[in-house]
Amino acid sequence: MTKKRTTHRTPSRVPAAYLTALVANANGEILDLEGYAAVGMDGPILAPLSTRTTRRMPHGSEFMFLPDRRPVVYDLETGDLVTVLENPFAPGEPVFPLAAFNSPGYIITQLCAYEETETADLLPLFSYGAVGWHAGHFFSAVQQVDKERRQDLRLMPMDKVQGGVGHFQKEMPANRLRRHLEKCALEYGCPAAKNFFIGRCEAPLPTSPACNARCLGCLSLQKDSPIPCSQDRIDFMPTPEEIAELALAHFERVPEGVVSFGQGCEGDPLLAAASIEPAIRLIRQKTDRGTINLNTNASLPDTVAALFDAGLDSMRVSINSLREACYNAYFRPRGYTFADIMHSIDMALARGGHVALNYLNLPGFTDTPEEYEALAAFLTERPIHLIQWRNLNYDPLDYYAVMDEVATHSRPIAVKTLLRKIRRRFPDLKHGYFNPALK
Repeated sequence: MTKKRTTHRTPSRVPAAYLTALVANANGEILDLEGYAAVGMDGPILAPLSTRTTRRMPHGSEFMFLPDRRPVVYDLETGDLVTVLENPFAPGEPVFPLAAFNSPGYIITQLCAYEETETADLLPLFSYGAVGWHAGHFFSAVQQVDKERRQDLRLMPMDKVQGGVGHFQKEMPANRLRRHLEKCALEYGCPAAKNFFIGRCEAPLPTSPACNARCLGCLSLQKDSPIPCSQDRIDFMPTPEEIAELALAHFERVPEGVVSFGQGCEGDPLLAAASIEPAIRLIRQKTDRGTINLNTNASLPDTVAALFDAGLDSMRVSINSLREACYNAYFRPRGYTFADIMHSIDMALARGGHVALNYLNLPGFTDTPEEYEALAAFLTERPIHLIQWRNLNYDPLDYYAVMDEVATHSRPIAVKTLLRKIRRRFPDLKHGYFNPALK
């Protein structure tokens, strides 16, 4: 095997069984490298994966190989980190890092370890967790944060989804939002859209074609970027009646369900308040069932206040950092400030609303001491109810570079340590992944 020594720190040994390193060839076939351990990356810290630092790969997780990159593995014989340059089973054939895109409810604690080549473009919008092989099973570096099976694909059989699509085509023939969700469910495989059609858990209510942020990892709009979009953005604003029709149908089938504005296939719903506010009033005139939730960047405090006054129950605020410079570097806001977000949260709390953070996690950044202290300071000042730990879907090395341009970062403390410290310091704070049903 051709290999070269890396400049990364050689890790100390851990008292547990190492995971065998996995790589992929150009055809996407997975190869295990006997004699080499898989390596996880936590910012500047690279260390071999073991059974102590990982768990069996969650059902529904997917594999991805990373083009124009080379795997970093751990040589069990020499104790060195090495970069693999070719397929050991076919000399001269390149191999690529293998990463895990883990199931909802789990956050990654270590990234797939790799080095970029000179021709590397930005990676597509996924998270790239570390993965290895041991005793006949795949293991990944994850921490479970939510046990609810809301997006377990085994509970969403396609025959039932298609049956629900047919049912609502008859019930709501002219509803454009219903038609949009059909595409989400059948073409993009969106679990939230599938749940609407089979009548369970949380239903999406995308509404906004516009956004006042330019997130680096925006799933539905990428301008002047080599990154492809994950899905098409909704290109119309549904009427209040179209929105209310879907929400009421969902609450009729799922009395304790959730409906949520603010999805991956739209901009920010606060910019569609002209439809959302009267839609909320229409829903609440008909029923007090269910939870009406808003996923948002929380950029418009007065609009947030008006929506809660109309009957909104909960708000989830997307954020990558509680440090203003780091937030601005990722979200790139247009026409609002970090202070506006804090004001919106205050508005929601003052009205008795349930407030959660959609906290975008990337090992090597989120678990730095600076990020921990900023989060702790925020939680001390603003007693929100829940952190929804989510994986940041963006190229890790580019993200590190962007954040290093605007702020200082010390040695990471590890994602599991971060979670433990937050739980101990704020015992009343809840942790999860999904928007909770409040009624």
